[in-house]
Amino acid sequence: MDLLRCSAVQFPETHFRRPFRMALRPCFAAVRSSLSLPFPVQEAKYYRELEAAVDVVERACRLCVDVKSSLFSDDDRILEKNDQTPVTIADFGVQALISLEMNRLFPSIPLVAEEDSLFLRSTNLVGSVVDVVANKATFRDEITEDNVLKAIDRGGKDACIFGPNPATYWVLDPIDGTRGFVKGVEALYVVALALVVEGQIVLGVMGCPNWDEDYFVNCVTGVQETGNNFSRSGMIMVSHVGCGTWKQKLSDMLTIELPQSWTRCSVDGCQVLKEARFCTPESQNWESFPLSSSFNAKTNTGKIGKGDILLVPACCGSLCKYMMVASGRASVFLLRATTRKVMKKISGYAPAWDHAVGIICVHEAGGKVTDWEGSSIDFAADQVARRAIFPSGGFLVTNHSLHTEILGLISSNSSIN
Repeated sequence: MDLLRCSAVQFPETHFRRPFRMALRPCFAAVRSSLSLPFPVQEAKYYRELEAAVDVVERACRLCVDVKSSLFSDDDRILEKNDQTPVTIADFGVQALISLEMNRLFPSIPLVAEEDSLFLRSTNLVGSVVDVVANKATFRDEITEDNVLKAIDRGGKDACIFGPNPATYWVLDPIDGTRGFVKGVEALYVVALALVVEGQIVLGVMGCPNWDEDYFVNCVTGVQETGNNFSRSGMIMVSHVGCGTWKQKLSDMLTIELPQSWTRCSVDGCQVLKEARFCTPESQNWESFPLSSSFNAKTNTGKIGKGDILLVPACCGSLCKYMMVASGRASVFLLRATTRKVMKKISGYAPAWDHAVGIICVHEAGGKVTDWEGSSIDFAADQVARRAIFPSGGFLVTNHSLHTEILGLISSNSSIN
């Protein structure tokens, strides 16, 4: 299969046009990261695509860190969209940066992403977005206001029409957990990029600039940390189909003098449900989940009694919880899908970018992801735009050992139709 053949109709007005026409293969020399992937090129069919994705997510994380450091000195940099969710110049900057860089390297692969430029154009922040993108882009002289806005729209909702046939495309969440991004240092957020090839997620990269390993260790052991002793070194997690899931400190990648040290990720080995570590969205109370009929949720290991389970706190969007399961910090992630009317039927709904990269990272780490009926997540269900997925009830993300038992409890304790 030719990965780089076009798999969607792109509207001319939203397709980013490069000022200079360049051959595809020589562009790989422009991948600037000093990072070597943790598996040899001959074992990974999409090695070059993953190499490019790691490089651009690394730079996107640095963009986020730079913006966050100045965020609270200018409240105008935090905006609220029509759905009352916050968005910052970092959201638009990351989407523009990744769209520009990946379109330069892989011009035939469309992008499905969260933002478009319509809302940004109504603000006075376009210049600020251009500045942060230019600071991290490969070819800074190409970063004009027009090019940045077109790059954002390349991933927007009106950019592509896919149709029913299998498609190849990137899926991007520029910042998953923007509410966390605009909070203090303890709140986590993730930059996430995945590649879907003919319906299968084949690679994924997640960068979490303020991930702290010690924080999660203390959460599950009940240790109370005092002072500001956490070393929030950040983490980047990569996954390739058949090659596993791997992680590395983001700070090691940003300091080229330090040796690179990849660690292979594995889900935890918990096989007893009451001993499992659970995580859920901050916006969804435990009582709203079917398992609340069988277990109470406690956040302190010292107070876990009979009939209780441990709920590990984490302030971020859904992808942080996928990272927790993939790295063995949590055993189970439960998410209830929102409901929408789809084709005259009430159905569970979720944005594709909130889950694509998390699913491959968990699967390659030995875990399992399904909806609440046990069905695989279908990324081609939205045949037109590939922007939505429709899980029955919600998402169940586990270490695999507990999956069947939890599905049984969900089935017996609630109706998910």
